[in-house]
Amino acid sequence: MLIEIILFLCFGVLVGIFTGLIPGVHINMIGTLIASSSLFILAAINPIYLIVFIVSMSITHVFIDFIPSIFLGAPESGTELSVLPGHEMLKQGLGFQAVNLAALGCLIGLFIFVLMIFPLSLIAKAFSGAGTTVQKIIPIVLILVSLNVVFSEKRKFSALLAFALSGILGLIVLNLDLKEPLVPLLTGLFGASSVLLSIKSKTKIGKQSPNKKVKVKKLKPILASTIFSPLSLFFPALSSGQIAVMGNRFAKADKKEFLFMLGVINILAMSFSFLALFLISKTRTGSAAVIKELIGVPEINVFVLIVLVALISGVASFFIVKFLSKKFLLILEKANYTKVSYSVLVIMSIVTLFISGFFGFLVLLISAATGIYCIMLGVSRINMMGCLLLPTIVFYLMI
Repeated sequence: MLIEIILFLCFGVLVGIFTGLIPGVHINMIGTLIASSSLFILAAINPIYLIVFIVSMSITHVFIDFIPSIFLGAPESGTELSVLPGHEMLKQGLGFQAVNLAALGCLIGLFIFVLMIFPLSLIAKAFSGAGTTVQKIIPIVLILVSLNVVFSEKRKFSALLAFALSGILGLIVLNLDLKEPLVPLLTGLFGASSVLLSIKSKTKIGKQSPNKKVKVKKLKPILASTIFSPLSLFFPALSSGQIAVMGNRFAKADKKEFLFMLGVINILAMSFSFLALFLISKTRTGSAAVIKELIGVPEINVFVLIVLVALISGVASFFIVKFLSKKFLLILEKANYTKVSYSVLVIMSIVTLFISGFFGFLVLLISAATGIYCIMLGVSRINMMGCLLLPTIVFYLMI
């Protein structure tokens, strides 16, 4: 049995590398494929092995996903905020350090997750009797965070306009009968818009310095992640990007600290989805939903296995990210970055058409245009997180 577990763990890591590197290819696609054919698969494969595969794939995907987000400006949900700080560091010759900071955050996040399992188990019991009260507090907190994001800008009206435009776009798109609406929405706002502006400005990637040391203060980002990430355990409408916005208001992080914090938050959001299934029988990610489809709510021994697999695949992924980042940068240094950017746009378009159809492609174009306009307003791109913050506020106010 141990050999089979190791084999499925390794296979999950390999698939996670693939889904992480290819823009728009998400682990939910693999999970949906497994869930849709679960009866056939269960007849042939022990579901425990499939769980090992899903967990290792999911954890690896979170680590690897920062590579295309930072190097190519092709984000997914959770890494959209890494585009600007990561791209700035890339142009400064610190692309390797940018990805490594996010990966280090992911790694530390896994150990924070292990330390938080017991206290969160106690909180989950208390929360079960106070859920309605906390749900009423969440929109107030998000409104305060949103106001803080907007009014901390020098150009307050421009920031408010960027927040409102992206927020209204998010409200419209998320209420459309569209498959995977976040794919064209976030890809357009944060990915395609950045790539198009990069093409216009004829961005060139300078000589990279992978051995240069970068110092980052980690205490505040870790504290912010530890305080705000558990919200994803109890509130399914909160994404890791929204939690990162809330955490950044607390940490006041610079671009390096923010990338590190984003890594911690993203891995905690994924890890907490497995904990939510175990503690409160709720699914917060597609990966957790597939596990529930396979075996229901995991027993304690299965959950322990999930934690061990997450740790092992996380440590392996950390070193894989280092290796792949250096190889990736060698290619980027030699390539024409404008041509690379055009290729990324084509991939984004094809993936969007495949996942969300022609209507999704139209959303991609509109989102990209909105993203470019918001960027041209000269305010922080974090204001475009209104695309998720405003719909979430409306969602909780209507409960």
